[in-house]
Amino acid sequence: MAALAPLPPLPPQFKSIQHHLRTAQEHDKRDPVVAYYCRLYAMQTGMKIDSKTPECRKFLSKLMDQLEALKKQLGDNEAVTQEIVGCAHLENYALKMFLYADNEDRAGRFHKNMIKSFYTASLLIDVITVFGELTDENVKHRKYARWKATYIHNCLKNGETPQAGPVGIEEDNDVEENEDVGATSLPTQPPQPSSSTYDPSNMPSSSYTGIQIPPGAHAPANTPAEVPHSTGVTSNTIQPTPQTIPAIDPALFSTVSQGNICLTPEDFARAQKYCKYAGSALQYEDVSTAVQNLQKALKLLTTGRE
Repeated sequence: MAALAPLPPLPPQFKSIQHHLRTAQEHDKRDPVVAYYCRLYAMQTGMKIDSKTPECRKFLSKLMDQLEALKKQLGDNEAVTQEIVGCAHLENYALKMFLYADNEDRAGRFHKNMIKSFYTASLLIDVITVFGELTDENVKHRKYARWKATYIHNCLKNGETPQAGPVGIEEDNDVEENEDVGATSLPTQPPQPSSSTYDPSNMPSSSYTGIQIPPGAHAPANTPAEVPHSTGVTSNTIQPTPQTIPAIDPALFSTVSQGNICLTPEDFARAQKYCKYAGSALQYEDVSTAVQNLQKALKLLTTGRE
C-alpha cells in the first residue's frame, strides 16, 4: 500500500477517536481493509462531534483525502465494495483478536500484547457500527474487552497479579481515557502455538453476562497478535492446533426445500451474510465457525427458518 498523506494535529474535540485512528495506522500494511473502516468510523464520528470549527474541518478534510486514497488503492476489494463482506471481515477479525486475548487471560499469561489485543478488539467493535446497530453479543464483547484491558493494565502497573478469566466488571473504569492501554504497538508477526502446558481443550466455557466463549477456543495461526517468546515454545516446528468441528445436523444432508417455502429478500440477505461469514472465517483457518455459518445458511434456505 502506498503511503498516505499525514494528518494535521488532532483537535482536542476529537480525542475520543484518537485510538481508532492509531489502530488504522497500525493496520495500513497488515490489513488495509481494517485500516479503511477505522478511518471511516473516525470520519463519521468526527462529523457528528464538530464539523464547523476551522481546525476540525481541516482535519476532517485531510482524513477524507486518506479515505479516498485508500479506497482507490483497494480497488474492487469486495470487503470495501460490499457491506456484508466488509462487516463479516471486521467481525471475524475483532473476534479472533478477542479470543486470542481471552485465551491468554484464562491461561494466566498476562502481557502487554494481550492487553493490546483486548483493547483493539473493543475498538474494532466500535468500528462495526459503520454498518449499523451492534448485536447484543458485540455490545457485551466490547464492554468486557474494554474492562479487561483496563483491569489487567492497572494490575500490572501496580505490581499486582490479575485474576484470570471473567471475574466481574467495574462500571467506573474508562479505558478510553487511559493512554497507556492503547499505546503498545501491535506486533508484525502472527502468534505461535503455546507449549504443551497450555491445553485449550481444558478451558471452561464462559458465561460472562451472556458472552458465550466456545470451549477450546484458540488463536489460529494468523490471529493478529503475538505470544511472547517467554511463553514456553520449545520447538521450532509449529504443529497445527486441533480444532473442534461442530456436529452436522443430519437433517441438513437433505437439501431439498420443504414444500412451498417463500423466502423474503431479508432471508436471502441473511443467507448471504452467513456464507460471507463462513468465507471470512476460513481466511483465519477457523473451520468450526465456517461450518456453523454454512449450516445456518443451508437451514434457512431449505426450511425458511433459522
